Amino acid sequence: MKFIGHLDIMRYFQKVMRRADVDIRYSGGFSPHQIMSFAAPLGVGLLSNGEYLDIEVDSTGSSAEMVRRMNAAMSEGMEVVSFRRLDDSAKSAMSLVAAADYVLAFRPGKEPEDIEAFFRAMADFYAQPQIPVTKKTKSGEKEMDLKPLIYRLERVWAVPYGDGPEVPPAEAKTTISETAGTQTQEPESTDMRLQKPEAAVAQTQAQTDAAAETAESERTQTHGAMKQQKALRVVRSGAVTEPADAVWMQVCTGSTDNVKPELVMEALYDFMGRPLPPFTFQTEREEVYADAGREGSGEGRNLVPLEALGEDIEQTDHYQA
Repeated sequence: MKFIGHLDIMRYFQKVMRRADVDIRYSGGFSPHQIMSFAAPLGVGLLSNGEYLDIEVDSTGSSAEMVRRMNAAMSEGMEVVSFRRLDDSAKSAMSLVAAADYVLAFRPGKEPEDIEAFFRAMADFYAQPQIPVTKKTKSGEKEMDLKPLIYRLERVWAVPYGDGPEVPPAEAKTTISETAGTQTQEPESTDMRLQKPEAAVAQTQAQTDAAAETAESERTQTHGAMKQQKALRVVRSGAVTEPADAVWMQVCTGSTDNVKPELVMEALYDFMGRPLPPFTFQTEREEVYADAGREGSGEGRNLVPLEALGEDIEQTDHYQA
């Protein structure tokens, strides 16, 4: 399925609508077509769990009934998981897209020789105040700062769908601090250096002083990142066939600043001083978001999944054409 282009996907869903007897609305004119649009067309070769399709209908069954009918007409590899009603005044999903989540897993044989060094480099890369890149556009090339367009960049433990371990092995329990952009190691047990001196009654005075000095040094180096440390986050993804380390990112997406995962990875490998080998990563899009923050309000980003903008349909509805 991942090698099917966007236009073919559109034609596929047009057939699904007919086979599932969806009362979809058609445009007027001499060549009427189904009123249908995707929120963010997916590139060839990418997998996805979070695609959204807008349609207009003249009548509809309940959400549960429509999901059942469309999935009965689906081919293996695609599944409709939600059917929700939008308000008549709602904007199209395509115009609302503001961000997207991606999981990037190393293809077999493409893993770096030193996985820890790779993620340390990724932490240093993300900690930069600016990430200048040259982006190719339809009108040529333009210089841009990628940093404000990468909302989050993390190391995760990716687990395939179905049965399998849901926790990373002990040696993989590291993470990248979102605050300082540094990698921290989860301690195997409570670290006395992070407690008050009274808690270290079993230590000698010399050990206590040395521990305090070490802790202060580490706090200075990480700018408080130790307070942010946590176990490696686990995500389920079709990008892996067995549990493995992976890259998870949330980036700006939309018509104005559309950041592709490969652009981030190219910048990362350039930062490491080597080109990105072709076909290194299998990429899966996990979710697509709208920004519910009020423009000009100073509230900042408030990303919500596009699905949250609709509501379930409890019974059959008919609409005025």
